[in-house]
Amino acid sequence: MPDSVILACEACRAKNRVPRTRLSETPVCGRCKARLPVGNLSRVTSVTDANFNTVVMEAALPVMVDCWAPWCGPCRAVAPVLDDLARDYAGRVRIVKLNLDENPATGSRFGITSVPTIMLVKNGRIIETLVGAQPREIMEAALGRLI
Repeated sequence: MPDSVILACEACRAKNRVPRTRLSETPVCGRCKARLPVGNLSRVTSVTDANFNTVVMEAALPVMVDCWAPWCGPCRAVAPVLDDLARDYAGRVRIVKLNLDENPATGSRFGITSVPTIMLVKNGRIIETLVGAQPREIMEAALGRLI
């Protein structure tokens, strides 16, 4: 596991390398001195149509996007695995969820027709897509290719 993480400043978008041992000290951006977003590194967060570009496509870290729907049983089955992966890959990959029932524009934009669909995004490009409920081993292998 790397001994530091790269955090993008939400204020000025500068990339900051922060040692893992200092994450609890409320790190600030080296450029603009704003607080860096350390709270969401180890948990799955939600994205919407409105913030998808900023959170996913412009992210400093690679992003795993879980496109899901509340009525989908396999989507609910995958959720605990994603929570574990978020903790295990904190600081190396950001994991987010996109509810397609509430955010149909992004699903339409990327041609998502099945749930769950997991998109792996790096530097604003979709690197890989996994369709259907996948076992942890498959998702970890995809994360390995993404990092």
